[in-house]
Amino acid sequence: MTIAKSKVFKYVAVLVGFIFFGILTTSCVAALKEYEAMIKNTRWKLVWSDEFDGKVIDTSKWKYDIGNNNGWGNNEWQYYTEGKNAWIENGMLVIEARKETVKEGNKTFNYTSTRMKTEGKFSVQYGKIEARIKFPYGKGLWPAFWMLGSNFRYVGWPTCGEIDIVEFLGHDKWTVYGTLHGPGYFGSSGISGSMRLEPPTPDFTKDFHIFGIMWDEEKIVWYVDNRVYHVVTKSAIESRGKPWVFDNEFFIILNLAVGGNWPGYPTNETPFPARMYVDYVRVYQMESDEDE
Repeated sequence: MTIAKSKVFKYVAVLVGFIFFGILTTSCVAALKEYEAMIKNTRWKLVWSDEFDGKVIDTSKWKYDIGNNNGWGNNEWQYYTEGKNAWIENGMLVIEARKETVKEGNKTFNYTSTRMKTEGKFSVQYGKIEARIKFPYGKGLWPAFWMLGSNFRYVGWPTCGEIDIVEFLGHDKWTVYGTLHGPGYFGSSGISGSMRLEPPTPDFTKDFHIFGIMWDEEKIVWYVDNRVYHVVTKSAIESRGKPWVFDNEFFIILNLAVGGNWPGYPTNETPFPARMYVDYVRVYQMESDEDE
């Protein structure tokens, strides 16, 4: 298992609620510094992880979504297989999208991939959730590391809430996105922020980066390599007259979609097979004073 080294890189961040008329205020800068210090706090305790050090994917931690499910609500093209497109290699999880034909009933799908999740095996309410990932490049590729409310089966989406820890559009190798979806702010109306790397920093397809959130009762903070780029607060949501639905347990999802309304669709130049590499997924919670 390789551990990420600290890097200094140039970036451009979009911070919801922090930028007013293009000016980042002094108080906002101070808040960002406070959040970044909190991310590095030594009192975070590891409560769950998958280091992908075994020979096979640990099915006590993960299970698979299978099929196309009518495009998963996004007009996606891939058919998700039950583990055929994912494996462990050199201490990393590999999720591979392939250009190949699969038939299900009277439907034909020309791409396969994997969507794996911890639903029913692990869920968490609040903490620091992060993964070290390298993304594939190519038009129409849409890898993501995200979470859904564990009450999804009972209340449906978007009432369950969705936290997109990171999404990447394969045609833009310099930018990643973090988004919050809930009742009244979902789909294209989700509350989104983005971080863009600037050369000479290696892009998101050339090197691994740590993507994570820091989540508590009042806010969710998104970061890349410990640099904060997006913050959404409970008070900001409720001030819009919308409900904050991020006060229950959520489970984790990793997937590599092919095509969709947002990323567009593969072209003849899109390289297949395309691989998403995940070094680890880790979940931390803050130690209380009683734990010391």
